[in-house]
Amino acid sequence: MVKFSKELEAQLIPEWKDAFVNYWQLKKHVKKIKLSRKNRQHPPPHDLNHVDFGRSIFDSIRFIAMKLSTKLLSSTNNNTEIIQVRSKSMEDGSDEEEVLYQTELVQLFSEEDEVRVFFERLDEELNKVNQFYKTKESEFVERGEILNKQLQILVDLKQILSDRRRKPNSGIFPRSRSSSARNSDFSENPTELNDSSTEISQTDEVIAALEKNGVSFMNSASSRAKTKKGKPKMAMRIDIPAATPAHTIKAVTSTLWEDLVNNPKREGPGDFINRKKIQCAEKMIRSAFVELYRGLGLLNTYSSLNMVAFTKILKKFDKVSNQQTSASYLKAVKRSHFISSDKVVRLMDEVESIFTKHFASNDRKKAMKFLRPQQTKDSHMVTFFVGLFTGCFVSLFSAYIILAHLSGIFSPNAETAYMETVYPVFSVFALLSLHLFLYGCNLLMWKNTRINYNFIFEFAPSTALKCRDAFLICTTFMTSVAGAMVIHLLLRAGGFSPAHVDMIPGILLLIFIALLICPFDIFYRPTRYCFLRIIRNIICSPFYKVLMVDFFMADQLTSQIPLLRHLESTACYFLAGSFKTHQYATCKNGMLYRQLAYVISFSPYYWRAMQCARRWFDEYDLNQLANMGKYVSAMVAAGARLTYATESNHLWFSVVLVTSVVATVYQLYWDFVRDWGLLNPNSKNPWLRDDLILKNKSIYYLSIALNVVLRVAWIESIMRFRINPVQTRLLDFFLASLEVIRRGHWNFYRLENEHLNNVGKFRAVKTVPLPFRETDSDG
Repeated sequence: MVKFSKELEAQLIPEWKDAFVNYWQLKKHVKKIKLSRKNRQHPPPHDLNHVDFGRSIFDSIRFIAMKLSTKLLSSTNNNTEIIQVRSKSMEDGSDEEEVLYQTELVQLFSEEDEVRVFFERLDEELNKVNQFYKTKESEFVERGEILNKQLQILVDLKQILSDRRRKPNSGIFPRSRSSSARNSDFSENPTELNDSSTEISQTDEVIAALEKNGVSFMNSASSRAKTKKGKPKMAMRIDIPAATPAHTIKAVTSTLWEDLVNNPKREGPGDFINRKKIQCAEKMIRSAFVELYRGLGLLNTYSSLNMVAFTKILKKFDKVSNQQTSASYLKAVKRSHFISSDKVVRLMDEVESIFTKHFASNDRKKAMKFLRPQQTKDSHMVTFFVGLFTGCFVSLFSAYIILAHLSGIFSPNAETAYMETVYPVFSVFALLSLHLFLYGCNLLMWKNTRINYNFIFEFAPSTALKCRDAFLICTTFMTSVAGAMVIHLLLRAGGFSPAHVDMIPGILLLIFIALLICPFDIFYRPTRYCFLRIIRNIICSPFYKVLMVDFFMADQLTSQIPLLRHLESTACYFLAGSFKTHQYATCKNGMLYRQLAYVISFSPYYWRAMQCARRWFDEYDLNQLANMGKYVSAMVAAGARLTYATESNHLWFSVVLVTSVVATVYQLYWDFVRDWGLLNPNSKNPWLRDDLILKNKSIYYLSIALNVVLRVAWIESIMRFRINPVQTRLLDFFLASLEVIRRGHWNFYRLENEHLNNVGKFRAVKTVPLPFRETDSDG
């Protein structure tokens, strides 16, 4: 049977861990009471509790009499209160009163000091749980009221639009080409859009109808009117987040226009509502209802787990003290707000009915798929295939090493054909497989340390990749690549045409690309399409809104520049037809190839810098500009090292040394202080941080040292420890693997720091921006 402490640790909400009952601390207090009782008890030499019934027939009679007497004494004690739990109300500065619980000992205990400390601690935990529940409950209730208002506006707006579409030769969509091009907000000056009196009257009808439902347009005639008290009316506008390139360009041009005319509310042509904008607003409100329901479910779980924790710890206390105090205290717990309040349950029922009616076409089963997504159960077949493919890879790779040694392809005097043709493609798969393996290790570590990576990355729990899935993809890749390498060597040794044999790596690459974009629901299609969507967002930076998963993946790409360079050489090799002629210098000597090497080396840093610029534009956080400087310095250092590889002189050596040292120091500072949150001199853990997930502090110090060593691996590029082309290729692959290992090692601490930030702010539910917001019409 699993202990409740482990069960509680497995089920509690990680971001709210500090708000739960500190069950482990209360257990320590109970153990202190138990030890105190043992030390004070001195049993007589002839204890009736330890009677050997075989000595006398009267021993059993004495034992039964003693049991009856103890039961009678316990029944009389039950009728009298041993403790009294009093509640007192305190003003907390708001409309509601804060209720605090305090326990008084009515009867004396033999261990009075320890018992008093235990109940003081228990009262603190009860008050903490009660206050946290009340705070979160008020937040969710307020959020629910706001969502109801947003939904009512959306329903009224959709009804008006549908009514206008039913009437022939009428509608609220402008006919002019200029006005249809802009559709970001409600109209700020609708009278300037068209000179036709017909369209003006139609627009006024729509505005009047919406204002009856509490919605006003920006700068409309009625919104400029004052209220009876002389205050300006509040107008509504639709705020669609600039998450796509079209919305981003529109937001930037709008901001530039406002800066040019030096007027925050431009008086130029306004925008009309269109169907696409209403769909975006509906999607935002639907996501907000889903997150609200999820938060309510977490709060309900919080309440039930804490109730069980109080029950368990009081039972332990009763067992140790031989007193029946749990009933009295549990009455107070059940009267407390986090148990007696039914607002959360009623709000959950209300959200279910609203979501079913407005977003699921009265189909409750469909609504529950959104509100309560079912997580996929772990399959033992995944574990079986991971083991199977691991064994296959080990066998195939061992066979490859033997065949490579017999054929002498890695000997110093071997021809360079193999390293020029096969090495780049197989290196791509090897580096990718290593990265996937480390990502699987990251997932395993995050799971074991209760880091909520699905919430941080905003992954759907039903389709999110698990550690065993990552290991399955990795082992499948490695087995396929090792098999292709063995087949390639066997065909070469069999005397087949090199032009045909050297096509095997290219065919393997095409197969994996086709599998990546395959539209059929096989081999983790949600994960594959999510990956493609993230890559699209990265390449199109800064036009897409930057999420945590976007810049996390972009950081991974900065560690895979050798992989991108290998893809460049592979593409050139096959597209230029070099696999037929075996003229390998065709690509390397070309000017375009050398220029693309700079572009590919710069691209990951450029994408990451543009993401920082976009986050600065969205959040106005100057730290993002400082972060962008880090990637710019890395870009300069990468360009200097590329130039030094072709122009080896003292000038470029000095440039490479200076730029690389500056970029490395910049990166190390950002790794330790910003990304990992370490090197805090005032921390209770010397030079670390106050909160650590791993219990062994030495692991953090070793990780800091390891990150420093792997960050300075660029020294090899200027020292040039090379003997022959084969060893040069192998050394480059080894250094690229070290950078991938460093990135996998960096990933754990980066997400650990992000998780601790969420824990510190009790942030367990995503805040979805709402489309309709109030603005002062008079500005």
